[in-house]
Amino acid sequence: MSLMRAPDSRQSADDVLASGEYPLTRRDLTEIAAMIYADAGIFLNETKASLVYSRLSKHIRNLGLSGFREYCELVSSEQGAPERREMLSHLTTNFTKFFRENHHFEHLKADVLPDLIQRAKSGGRVRIWSAACSDGQEPYSIALTVLAMAPNIADYDFRILATDIDPKILAIARAGAYDHSSADTISPEMRRQWFKDVDVNGRRKLQIDDRVKKLITFNELNLMAQWPFKGQFDVIFCRNVVIYFDEPTQVKIWNRFAGLMPLGGHLYIGHSERVSGPAKDEFDNIGITTYRYIGKSGRKTA
Repeated sequence: MSLMRAPDSRQSADDVLASGEYPLTRRDLTEIAAMIYADAGIFLNETKASLVYSRLSKHIRNLGLSGFREYCELVSSEQGAPERREMLSHLTTNFTKFFRENHHFEHLKADVLPDLIQRAKSGGRVRIWSAACSDGQEPYSIALTVLAMAPNIADYDFRILATDIDPKILAIARAGAYDHSSADTISPEMRRQWFKDVDVNGRRKLQIDDRVKKLITFNELNLMAQWPFKGQFDVIFCRNVVIYFDEPTQVKIWNRFAGLMPLGGHLYIGHSERVSGPAKDEFDNIGITTYRYIGKSGRKTA
């Protein structure tokens, strides 16, 4: 059965939020926003109309559809489930770089890792989670920071979990091959030790060493879904992610992080983010977007 629909010539200009090859109407945006919110907790309002248009219009053309109306009908249908997942890939933001917001890595190196490395070498378990890891530059930056201090850390129970909702971006992360321009924030010493120059489909890339990959497990994970974790995380990086969520969803995420951390665990968040809700009093703000988990006993009382 065809999903083709002719454009509605009666569409009011007031209802068009972004115009071009395919007008994006208020109805279209409302339906797309509802789906992306239900699937990933991402909050889109009318101020994001241009972003939605720019991210999806080319894809609609490639699908051979007549416009956003037909696209909405496709991704909301049972047979359109794969395209709905594809929509999520188009609408999620994957900007990242090695050692982004470097003060976090400096703090990790100076104040957090010495004790964690010693624990691991003494037979203890250490886990770090890079939530919303994008193409892998964040977890690889964490691993490189650890390896600079303990090159044989993979011999111990010290592991990094890296997760993202987008399977396509995770494939790039697992491959660990990056454009040379990505290396601008990596020290020459680290580049020499942990990267090699390779040819990937006729393009020169920097390939990260398998010894770095060995520390990291990449898994697909939706932060809005159930988290299949049994143990706790000593460090969680979740940076520049919750800014795309509304306040109730942010509060839910902070509370869930609190439930996964031991006393003294560390949480690193984005430069424009702040822990909010009940969990706010369970985290001690110890630096620029850097928090230490102090538990429920640290909550303020009336």
